[in-house]
Order: sequence, then structure tokens, then C-alpha cells
Amino acid sequence: MPSYQMAIRLALYGCTNRPFYHIVVITKYKGRNRKPVEQLGTYDPMPNVYNEKLVSIKFDRLKHWLAKGAEPSKPIERLLGLAGYFPIHPTTFLEAHRVRIKQEQNKETNTKNDTANVTGSSKSEEQFTSETVKVCK
Repeated sequence: MPSYQMAIRLALYGCTNRPFYHIVVITKYKGRNRKPVEQLGTYDPMPNVYNEKLVSIKFDRLKHWLAKGAEPSKPIERLLGLAGYFPIHPTTFLEAHRVRIKQEQNKETNTKNDTANVTGSSKSEEQFTSETVKVCK
């Protein structure tokens, strides 16, 4: 085994506002987009038409590099947890919990705003009809 440490991590490709990642094996202390030892897959974080984020991984090569001692980064651990290859990463549960709380808060504020809008619109309709009646007389 080589004396340098290897890491499995994401290398950013794509353009502004449209990220695309390669899942690569690279020396741990090299820069993000330096030449990798091997590309293990791809990750597209932007949802497609069916609201899916696409990931492709060569699991046989991943197993090979993990056996050689390559350390996956946290984002890779989360992806592999969601793919069922690793146990689900704890931050995945935390993020899902935060999203759920935020959705509930948004739903509550939307219902309060809708209620206020309905009562406000009915008042304006009442004013409009009473004014119309006055004008008609």
C-alpha cells in the first residue's frame, strides 16, 4: 500500500448555477479538481423533470478502494448511506428533521395568511356592495 493517504470525494464540474460532480479517488492533500487516480461515478444534485437527483457509482471499484484504505468524505458517506451501501449518515436525519419543521412552519403561516386574506377580502366585498347600493339609490 502506498505511503500517501487516498480519499474518495466529490470533484466539482459544470458551470455557474449548474453544478455537476465526479466521484473520484484522489490523494487526500491534493486540490478539489486536481487529476484523480480514478473516477468512481457522477452526482447531479439538480433535480430533473421527475424531481430526482441522479447518482451513478461503480460499486466494485468503490469496494476495491475502500479495501485499500481510502477514506470517503462526509458528502460521499451521505450519498452512500442514501444508496444503501453504508448506514444512513446522522446528518441526513438532522437535515430531514429541519426541512420537516420548516415545511410545518410555512404551512402554518400560509394558513394564517389565507385566513387573513379571506376575512380581508370579504370585508372589501361588503364595502363594495354597500357602496354600490348607495350609488344605485
